[in-house]
Amino acid sequence: MKSLLKLHYGAALGEHLTSGVTTFQELLNLAPLIKKADALLKSRSELKLEGSGWLLLPHKKDKKINDLAARLSSMTDVIQIGIGGSALGNMMLHNALLPPYWNEMSPTLHRPRFYMADNVDPQENRAIWDRVDPRHTALIVVSKSGTTAETMANFLFFWEEMKQTVGAEQAARQTIIITDPEKGVLSEFAKERGCAVLPVPPNVGGRYSVLSPVGLLSAAVLGADTDSLLEGARKIADFLTAEHDMEENPAWVFAAISWLHFIRKRNIIVFMPYIDSLSMLSEWFAQLWGESLGKEGKGSTPIKALGTIDQHSQLQLYTEGPDDKLFLLLHVSSLKEDIVIPHAEEKSLASLSYLFGQSMNMLRYSEQLSTASSLVKAGRPVLWLEIPELNAFYLGALIYLLEYATALTGFIMDINPFDQPGVELGKEYTFALMGRSGFEVQAQEVARFSKNLSSRTITVSIEEK
Repeated sequence: MKSLLKLHYGAALGEHLTSGVTTFQELLNLAPLIKKADALLKSRSELKLEGSGWLLLPHKKDKKINDLAARLSSMTDVIQIGIGGSALGNMMLHNALLPPYWNEMSPTLHRPRFYMADNVDPQENRAIWDRVDPRHTALIVVSKSGTTAETMANFLFFWEEMKQTVGAEQAARQTIIITDPEKGVLSEFAKERGCAVLPVPPNVGGRYSVLSPVGLLSAAVLGADTDSLLEGARKIADFLTAEHDMEENPAWVFAAISWLHFIRKRNIIVFMPYIDSLSMLSEWFAQLWGESLGKEGKGSTPIKALGTIDQHSQLQLYTEGPDDKLFLLLHVSSLKEDIVIPHAEEKSLASLSYLFGQSMNMLRYSEQLSTASSLVKAGRPVLWLEIPELNAFYLGALIYLLEYATALTGFIMDINPFDQPGVELGKEYTFALMGRSGFEVQAQEVARFSKNLSSRTITVSIEEK
């Protein structure tokens, strides 16, 4: 048997903690609460309630994804238009599964370059358009509702540019719509123009959608092994949903430890992988964790970190600052690429001889272990999560584990981990400010609340020459 992943959690419990000591027995005592949350999660899935459809995504893959991916793979460029869960998951998959500097390598690998249009930034959008050949460029537009202002503004820009260059009929052939299969602006647009459509499952929220067409299409176009990605997710899903004791289920333990530290005022979680290929996993996890758990005055704030870089920018705070954080360090046991640090003949570099002939991966691992040890010495709680290697199979398992643990933590907190009322209010205010009909009350609220922004002001002026 081979290891799928490991969660080491001893350093998140015990007497070494400087305050708010948690014990293994406390963890075991949470078993009834955890099992209740787990049963609720499964029952919501069986009832197909809003937000719970992601649980079954590893067991489903639309054949149309592979067909469209094969068609788009002959393009020179792909532009995906989306934001939040319709963008971060894609960038996370690409970052983890494709070679660094993909767009510089893609022509020699006979795959398209990829551009993500997520923010509403005219300079960025214009720069993307100026770099592509419209005749050989595909647009992938992702919005479940078809009403997200940022996504739709970017879509209108790229769609118009594409139409002006290749004509409406050809532009439609080069455009893939990923949206609600039955309703919404984009669904109607696809019918009007004859664009190919892939569904966002109605009961899957954006931040849980990476294993749906939202994330899978672009990854498959660029050559990632999406079948292995789903297989890894299936393997961990089968394990997590089987009968286990409390201390044998990593999602249960992760959620329980998060709760134990949350009630002890450690309401910040630092997520810190140690290779560049997982830097976007931190970005994706930050949305997953923060948007799922931050509501009703509760929540746990995710901090995105990357080792070894952030040892030099954040570790001082973590070891000697406030004891309000739980740390999750992510380790990849074996990496395909390594560098033997060369010997230097210059006398001025003699003090570096301890590095000569050493593995660069060994140095990275030493840095990670040093960080963990420094945190433990400082009395901070540390979780150490590891996968055997970084490939699609193990990444799929890791993604599903993080989603499962996040959802369980929400139910333990007695909140719904699948809605986002705070986000919806911000969307409504944007509609109001941009003059959308039906949002006049929200416009009045913005006018009232925004006065606080300028109620006290400092203006610094300089003389013009």
